[in-house]
Amino acid sequence: MDHLKSALQFLTLLPLGKSETFDTRGMTPYFPLAGIIVGVLVSIFDKIALLFWPLPAVAAMDVVFLAILTGAFHLDGLGDAADGLLGHRPREKALEIMKDSRIGAMGLMAVFCCLLIKWAGIQSLDSHQRTLILILIPAYSRSGMLFGMRFLPYGRSGGTGLAFFQNALEPMDFRWMILPAVLSIFLGWRGIWLNMVFALTLAAILGYYRNRMGCITGDMLGAMTEVMESALFLLMAAGWLF
Repeated sequence: MDHLKSALQFLTLLPLGKSETFDTRGMTPYFPLAGIIVGVLVSIFDKIALLFWPLPAVAAMDVVFLAILTGAFHLDGLGDAADGLLGHRPREKALEIMKDSRIGAMGLMAVFCCLLIKWAGIQSLDSHQRTLILILIPAYSRSGMLFGMRFLPYGRSGGTGLAFFQNALEPMDFRWMILPAVLSIFLGWRGIWLNMVFALTLAAILGYYRNRMGCITGDMLGAMTEVMESALFLLMAAGWLF
């Protein structure tokens, strides 16, 4: 439970007290489970909000609540990564730009588009499976970070992200991904679609990172989480497929 608490402290703003250690190796396998907890909180907020407001307004509030709950942690990474990656800059220049705390036009556009896509996807979710989808997508999007850490080298000589790459992840470190995979069975055909979209989106992002940079950084992990979350919400709302 200590490792799960550390994962939640790292990924969210939940008031869980001060952490005495920063055990990256111990907390990383719990990212999918932390995502489940984030999803449960979003789904509870969504159900309560739907009692008072129409669906478009609730979808917007869900997006805001998710950003507040995570301290806009991944959105910050998305903005920095977009500023560095979107363009024809060489690798070292892109890494330098990502270190700049200021946001540029590309970063602002990426964050805006990401939030807009999430809003469009959430307000279009099937009402019968809405709660389970809201629970599962944050888990899948945070599971993607494990693959980034496993299959790409870290691109900097220092920084907070380096600690997550000092020891390679083992197959057992992916064990908590079983939980969202099992829960996705209750979505029926949508569950198969969810897993397919997750795998394809993950492969596309990691392939792009490998070809563009040959490495990954903390900002790129955050960007991957946000892009994955947006893609899954939008594509799970594609009701014409079912």
